[in-house]
Formats: sequence, C-alpha cells, structure tokens
Amino acid sequence: MSAATKLKVGIVGLGAIGGGVHVPILKGLDRVEVVGVCDIVKEKADQYGAELQTQAYYHVVDLFDESGLEAIIIAVPHYDHTAIAIEAFERGIHVLCEKPIAVHVNDAKAIIAAYEKAKAKQPDLIFGIMFQERTLPFHRKLKEIVASGELGRLMRVTWVNTKWFRSQLYFDSGDWRATWAGEGGGILTNQCPHNLDLYQWLFGMPSHVHGFAHIGKYHNIEVEDEVTAYFEHENGMIGHFIVTTAESPGTNRMEIVGEFGNLIFENDKIIINKGRASMIHHIQDTPTKFENIETWYTEVPVKLNVPHNHPYVMERFISAIENGDESLLIAHGTEGINGLTLANSIMLSSFNKTTIELPIDADAYESKLQELIKRSKYKKNTVAANLVEEDMTSSFSKA
Repeated sequence: MSAATKLKVGIVGLGAIGGGVHVPILKGLDRVEVVGVCDIVKEKADQYGAELQTQAYYHVVDLFDESGLEAIIIAVPHYDHTAIAIEAFERGIHVLCEKPIAVHVNDAKAIIAAYEKAKAKQPDLIFGIMFQERTLPFHRKLKEIVASGELGRLMRVTWVNTKWFRSQLYFDSGDWRATWAGEGGGILTNQCPHNLDLYQWLFGMPSHVHGFAHIGKYHNIEVEDEVTAYFEHENGMIGHFIVTTAESPGTNRMEIVGEFGNLIFENDKIIINKGRASMIHHIQDTPTKFENIETWYTEVPVKLNVPHNHPYVMERFISAIENGDESLLIAHGTEGINGLTLANSIMLSSFNKTTIELPIDADAYESKLQELIKRSKYKKNTVAANLVEEDMTSSFSKA
C-alpha cells in the first residue's frame, strides 16, 4: 500500500493493554484510520469508540464484517488469540498480536499454518507480535554483544528475574486470571513471555529443558507462581531461568559467561569482565593450580535515546505493511512459538518430573492442560479491581 493512504486498523480487546496502551498510540498516529474498536463489555467499547471517534463493536465478527479494516490489533485474553488470528488471516487481514501468541504450542501451530496458507495467496500479508522488550536499549546492547562473539564460546547463562511481585488481590481481580481454563497458566503465561522470548532471541533454543514449577506456592491460585528451569544447548551452553511472583523486593540479574569473560546485567547497568585469554584454554595450559586469568572491568555504554517500546513496534508494523516488507517488523509473529515452546516444556517437565527433549510433544502438553481444566475444582473469590495487566474480556464469540 502507499504510505499516503491511511491504513484502516481495528483493535479487539480494550482492557489495560488494549485500551490503556494501544489506544493512546493509535490516537497519535496520522498514518492510520481506526475504523473500529471491539470489546464484549459495551461500556469499554463505547468509551474508546468515542475517544477515537470511531465505531464501537461488541463482537469481533461484526468488526470483521462491517468495519472494512485492513489490520487488526489483538489484545484479548490468551486463549482467544488463536481464533481471532486465524479468522483475520482467512480474511486477508494483517495481524499484530499481543503476547503470548497462544496458550499452547498446538494453537500456535494452527495460527502459523493459517498465516502461511493466507500468505501463499497474499504475499504482502504481515504478521507481527508485540515483543517490545526487544527494543529496549539495554536488551539491544545485550543482543549486540552476544552476536559479536566478544565473549567467545558461551558457557552459562543465569537469569534470575523475580521482580514480578503480585498480591492475592491482583489474582482475585478477574475470574479468568490464574486459572487453567481462563488463562492457561501463571507466571510463564502472563508475566514472562517477554523474558522467554528474550532468552531464545539472545541465545537460541535449547535442546533439552528441565523445569520445576510450584503451583500456588505463595498465592491461592491453581497455576504456577514460582519456577526454576534448566536448559541445555547443543553447543554445550547451559541456562538457568528463575522467576516468581512472590518476592518483594525482587531481583533482575542476568549473568552471561563465555570463554573470554563474563557479562552481568543488573540495575540498568551492563558490566563486562573481559579475560585476556580463553578460560577453556587456560584450564589446560596454565602451569598454576589456582590462578585466575587477568581480567579487565568495563561498564558498557548504552545509548538510551533510541525509539523503543510499544509505539516503536507499532510504527514498524505499519511500515512493514506500507512497504510490503516483513523484515521491518521488530518480531515476526511466527517467532512467538519459540518462547511458548520453552514455557510449555518447562511445565510439561515439571508435571512429568522428567527432562523434555525439543521439539516438545505438543499433543502431550495440550492433553495435560485439558486434563487440568477438566479436573479443576478451584473456586476463586473474585473482586472488582482495576489491577489487570492484560484484557479480561473475550470478544470473539457471539454467544
């Protein structure tokens, strides 16, 4: 499409992310025309329809049928991503999906299959996913350093990210939240899709996963609120991934160890301790028993004044459509399956008390998830609270 022609955009799901984040971005974009907003909560749809001076819809099928949209932003609860994305692709509509791409790998595969089928007929079809964490300055610098090979052969990555504190009130703020049927998981499904995406974006996918997930250890919920995972990669690198919603104050610290030193990312600071020689060679060649390699301490400068976060991802999505060039995307939608694979593998490993070899048996995980939903006897004392991070309303079904 021509950049002079405004892209006709619709948004489905108007909770904290859809209404609170995406709507303000769309209001500030001259390159788009918002032709409709949709939420099954009529008050939300009406509110944001008035704010954007556009039509409010209460069912996504009506949005598809009547608005004339060319691109859709999907910001509904996780399970509904699949049906809405597939419907959009079948209609030849560009998609920008919030994380995670889906709840389980089989649903992600269904979305990707629908996209690839539609793209075969419409080569300029664009599929993006909102992995805005990739655009943050410190994360960009980590990517640059790792990709440069400066640390040599990578040996270990340890990421402790426990700055996800959530109270019981948070989990009680919606009847879908922290349930197998409503959300499909806990911290790995809600808080950590960005972290899991960053892990695979920086270091690639492991070959083996072993997970330890604690269900409702600190909260009255039926899903995981504390997770420790161990990854093994084909090149010998190992990884540790430790997260929880219970710690206050939490920690966010990444250690990357390579043969030529280590990197520590914590408190908005990247430190490299650069060795003068390969530690792998030093182990074999040194005539001493205990002497470490001489290292140089460096605080890495990071340019902070760069485009980033949700607005930048949105800008790049629009540019990709305007130019018919998917390489302009921050993250292609199909990449969403990688972090999801890690999440599903960690949980399946924990449930089965065994190491998972990738690719994951997606049928086994989906079967386990359906079993958890069927056997659930969990009852939630939900409260009215505006504490949500994702939308709490499904907009796909007319029922």
